[in-house]
Amino acid sequence: MKFEAELDGRVVPVEVAGGSGRYRVRLPDEVVEVDARRVGEGLWSLVVGGAATVAEVSESDGVATVRVGAHTHRIRVEEETRYLIRTRGGTATGGGQVLKAPMPGRVVLIEVTVGQRVRRGDGLVILEAMKMENEFRAAGEGTVKEIRVQPGQAVNPGDVLMVIE
Repeated sequence: MKFEAELDGRVVPVEVAGGSGRYRVRLPDEVVEVDARRVGEGLWSLVVGGAATVAEVSESDGVATVRVGAHTHRIRVEEETRYLIRTRGGTATGGGQVLKAPMPGRVVLIEVTVGQRVRRGDGLVILEAMKMENEFRAAGEGTVKEIRVQPGQAVNPGDVLMVIE
């Protein structure tokens, strides 16, 4: 999964690969192997570069506050829809949208119904992946023509979640 994250006021490109608690995180200046396990509400056990630590994570208004030892970081992940919604006909507002899963995950919530009109920025679906919930939003105006998933369903990268025309 590729995205950009705002970390303490800096926008940083990030690529995360892996799963089941073991991840390879590619940052601009380094690649880091991370073993991450959730050990409680908002608590994560991390092994980074062979060193073990605990991280406290809380989220409010789309910003995660991560405390590791004496350091506190505020992280905001850029809305991922620009990487996920593919358009037909060249523009998000003109030819329709096909929302595809960018990674393996589980559908948590579908926020729209077939036939519903949506506008740019309207919530469409929430996927849980790597213990995080990701909300995907409409890239433009349209009408929901198909919903190909249901809550609780597992999805793979590239699976079509819904079609908007």
